[in-house]
Amino acid sequence: MARRTFTPEFKRETAELVTIKGYSLSKACDCSGVGPTALKRWVGQLEAELAGQTPVTAKAITAEHIEIQRLKAEIEDLQLDNEILKKATALLASDFRNDKKLYRR
Repeated sequence: MARRTFTPEFKRETAELVTIKGYSLSKACDCSGVGPTALKRWVGQLEAELAGQTPVTAKAITAEHIEIQRLKAEIEDLQLDNEILKKATALLASDFRNDKKLYRR
C-alpha cells in the first residue's frame, strides 16, 4: 500500500477542525479520512506554529512559517554560495601570487 501524502493546506485545515472549530479528534478524523495519530501531530504542530515556533524537521503548515522555512533555505543556499566564492577567490589569489613570483625571476 502506498503511503499517502497531504498538502500543508490540507493539514492546516484539518487541524483547524479541532483547534478552531471545536470538533472532537474522532469527528475530525471521520470528516477528513485521516488517522488519529497524524491528526494529533498536525494539531500539535499547528498550535506550536500559532505560538510562533517554526518546525525544524517537518514542513510548516501555516503560510507564515512556510515562508520562514523558504527564506531559511534561501539563506543557507546563499551562505554556501559565499563559502564557495571565498574559496575560489583565495585559490585564484594564491595562483596569481605564484604566477607573479615566477615572472619576477
